[in-house]
Amino acid sequence: MGKEIEKIIKQRGHTISNIFDSTEELKSFFPDNSVCIDFTEPSAFLENYKLIANKFPGTVVGTTGWYKSLPEVKKYFESKNKNLIYGTNFSVGVNILFGIIDYASSLFSKFDYNPYIIELHHKEKKDAPSGTAETLKNIINENIKTDVPVSSVRSGFIKGIHDIGFESSVDKINIRHEAYSREGFALGAVLAAEWLEESPGIIEFKDLFKQKMKK
Repeated sequence: MGKEIEKIIKQRGHTISNIFDSTEELKSFFPDNSVCIDFTEPSAFLENYKLIANKFPGTVVGTTGWYKSLPEVKKYFESKNKNLIYGTNFSVGVNILFGIIDYASSLFSKFDYNPYIIELHHKEKKDAPSGTAETLKNIINENIKTDVPVSSVRSGFIKGIHDIGFESSVDKINIRHEAYSREGFALGAVLAAEWLEESPGIIEFKDLFKQKMKK
């Protein structure tokens, strides 16, 4: 992800202040109004979020698997009057998918359809279900008022597949997103960093994305 983000940053004419491989490197860095983009691991982000909030005016967090600590993280960023964009998935396509599923599940709620989610990722992915699957589940739950079952597969080198099904006794409709590379995630993260200046505060990326698309 770091290499993909670096590529997109350069393509869009921005400057990279620094690239960190350790907490010690981060501690010794003094940014000049830079935005921090974090794609690490849950434990690494939770270890470093206070340091990040202290140093940077704005942060984009693509790391998932730490949302049980979201209230305390948000509270700390608020206390420092710093900006934060977080999200379970920064892919432009996936955020369009969130909107599609929101609309589709509101229609299915009027009929007798049972939803389910199957998500597949590479064998190195730490969290299961994926943060994206959790977001999809929450969106459907809000519209259909049910507990959507989620199945996870961790195997090989799968970039990311999310298959959402709505099944009745007479038919089934599937909506599927498959990532071919990490470039889509990187683009969304850089867009988030660009949007921070005109949309300050603490916000989930899918909500910010929806706002921008309406405009």
